[in-house]
Amino acid sequence: MKIFPVKAVAEIDAYTIENEPILSVNLMERAARKLFDQIKERYTGRWFLVLAGPGNNGGDALCLSRMLTLNGFEVDTVLLKSEGLSDDAQINRDRLRHLQQGRVFELDKGDALPKVDHNCVVVDGLFGSGLNRPLEGRALDLVKTVNSWKAEVVAIDIPSGLMGESNAGNNPEGIIKATHTFTFQFPKLSFMFPECEPYVGNWEVLPIGLHPDKINTTPTSWFLTECEKVKGFFKPRTRFMHKGHFGHVLLIAGSYGKMGAAVLASRACMKTGVGLLTVHVPHKTCHVLHCSVPEAMVNIDRSDLMFTEFPDLSPFKAVGVGPAIGCRSNSVQGLSDLLANIGPRRLVLDADALNILASQPSLLDKLPENTVLTPHPGELKRLVGPWRNDFDRLQKVIDFCRKYKVVLVLKGAFTMVVSADGQCHFNTTGNPGMATAGSGDVLTGVILSLLGQGLEPIDAAVAGVFIHGAAGDLARDAEGEAAVVASDIVNYLGKAFGAL
Repeated sequence: MKIFPVKAVAEIDAYTIENEPILSVNLMERAARKLFDQIKERYTGRWFLVLAGPGNNGGDALCLSRMLTLNGFEVDTVLLKSEGLSDDAQINRDRLRHLQQGRVFELDKGDALPKVDHNCVVVDGLFGSGLNRPLEGRALDLVKTVNSWKAEVVAIDIPSGLMGESNAGNNPEGIIKATHTFTFQFPKLSFMFPECEPYVGNWEVLPIGLHPDKINTTPTSWFLTECEKVKGFFKPRTRFMHKGHFGHVLLIAGSYGKMGAAVLASRACMKTGVGLLTVHVPHKTCHVLHCSVPEAMVNIDRSDLMFTEFPDLSPFKAVGVGPAIGCRSNSVQGLSDLLANIGPRRLVLDADALNILASQPSLLDKLPENTVLTPHPGELKRLVGPWRNDFDRLQKVIDFCRKYKVVLVLKGAFTMVVSADGQCHFNTTGNPGMATAGSGDVLTGVILSLLGQGLEPIDAAVAGVFIHGAAGDLARDAEGEAAVVASDIVNYLGKAFGAL
């Protein structure tokens, strides 16, 4: 699914109105109907306080208020402004006025807000995605009041006061804190940012039939990864295929006392379908791999404690480096030597390999094109420096990927995968239970496996993140969110593939 800038969505709306063709007020009716269908059963027996602003977001709210009223719900509608409404908002205001049971409060005429209780659902239709400056005056006061209620709040399209992309310079006190957001046709970029979670809450996309031709031909650099996209990366296995068809990869991981990371990454790599796996580990630790991952071959470093060297690379299609290798000088030299000899092989770097890059920036210039880097936010900060806000972080990642021609996976909610040309893919699978030790090592093994099977680096990263998250979701469903451990994610990789 594409994610568009707010201006592009307005252009798609206009194209739909002209070329479907459909009156704008009827497109509003269609959107409100989709919203009504979603909330009518969820909130049976509840009463609604619908807040409507002067623009088209207010028109959506007024339209929804009429539908709720006609279907027997108890509804109070609050108008921020009763004059100067948009044309479509005015039409829906007039339609609501003709309902005998409709109750409308006009704040600009001195009406007081109805009292809210625990049974109330507040519907936020004050301002939409076209907002480009912080709220002030009566609108700001109303938002503060709503947030003080601690009520259940449903936002229409976007929480009022929130910008669709960057919220730099916005006033946090002037943004509705929604419990649930129903967004029309596409999510907003700001929904992907951690700093916006308190305002957006849980969100769902409601298709409203915007014109597919315009959607398909309008360019964007932002995408939401969906199952159908990931399915397309994989070809069926045929009868006469053998392990040689699915790649031989090298994993360099682990150090004395920290072999769990190597075991998890190795098990994930095998479970994701690679043909052959060789794991390079320190001398004193080889028995750990032999016992824990009997399917893997083991290559032994001359050091008892750490990664210092690597085997002949000619057998390998892809190489993964980093989980728990440490950052000692011998390992730094080992990584530097590896980068000098990696040749055309695909490469994924994680954990301590990333910390080595951050401490030795000259190594960044040695990275092969489309190397996959998989930092968590702390590792990212060491690579690209601090950021002012989440939108600034996104721009720093894009600039970094373009400069060094790498693929970067920023782990977290809606894990972000950025390609070497700056395209951003946001993941839709995964859950907070995956915030557990070793989860990132599992992801490294998954991506390494997919690289070995021949997927392009950007596709391996996008698919690997999706499958990793899907396995985490299955583990959560079986074990409970707080009980998920990294081994559970590995164990559910097979079922995650099956779900594809």
